Amino acid sequence: MKQKKWLIFLLIILFIIFLYCENNLVSINKINIASKKLPKSFQGYKIVHLSDFHNKSFFNFGHKVAEKVKGLSPDIIVFTGDLIDSRRYNEEISLEFMKELVKIAPVYYVNGNHEIRSRKFSALEKGLKEIGVKVLRNKNENLVKNGEEIYILGIDDPLQQPLEETVKATIKNLEESKFKILLAHKPEYISEYSSYKLDLVFSGHAHGGQVRLPFIGGLIAPGQGMFPKYTNGKYVLDDTTMIVSRGLGNSLFPQRLFNKPEIVEVTLLTE
Repeated sequence: MKQKKWLIFLLIILFIIFLYCENNLVSINKINIASKKLPKSFQGYKIVHLSDFHNKSFFNFGHKVAEKVKGLSPDIIVFTGDLIDSRRYNEEISLEFMKELVKIAPVYYVNGNHEIRSRKFSALEKGLKEIGVKVLRNKNENLVKNGEEIYILGIDDPLQQPLEETVKATIKNLEESKFKILLAHKPEYISEYSSYKLDLVFSGHAHGGQVRLPFIGGLIAPGQGMFPKYTNGKYVLDDTTMIVSRGLGNSLFPQRLFNKPEIVEVTLLTE
């Protein structure tokens, strides 16, 4: 009887450790993107993609992520929304995390549905700009290396403004021949992104489908429902490649399964 109790106790401990690892051990997903439109100077240009932090503070989680990012030596870092969580808003934790990231490389950020829903985004945006984060709100900037340029664009989450309006405003007057990177929180709009001939899109929001099953993939994602199509990794539609991050934190559902938080490293290659 004693042995049975000890076995049950051991199994419970192992199960708790397993759940902890699934939520907190961060994986690194490395992806190469090749394009004829990329200037030669951008050969080997490294972009680290992060998303959906949801002001996660457990055991100094943000610092551990930043240390892993530092080890990758990126040229830039892109963050695709839901830095905070509207249900348990904590601006301080999120800003401390971003302070560590801006010490590593230039950080480009777009908001997600949680920032918009919180109704506190103006204060968060101000804080981000003060620490040096480049907040892209329906605007574009040039990424320059050795005198050669590509575009990076960012759009607000379409909770308040129609997606078509934001994309049109963001790409206005851009040279069609130049390589364009878009930061957009929601991946389910890939057909819209593709219709505007955007070359590379970074998105998050889906949390990897929360639970990932062999041969099936993600189980559920906001905006896509059950068995979502866009949850993890690389997707190609016409001339547009979209990279979807599984994200770092959790929101309504507090546990990941077979779906560890991730850092995505994208390396650009010229053809």
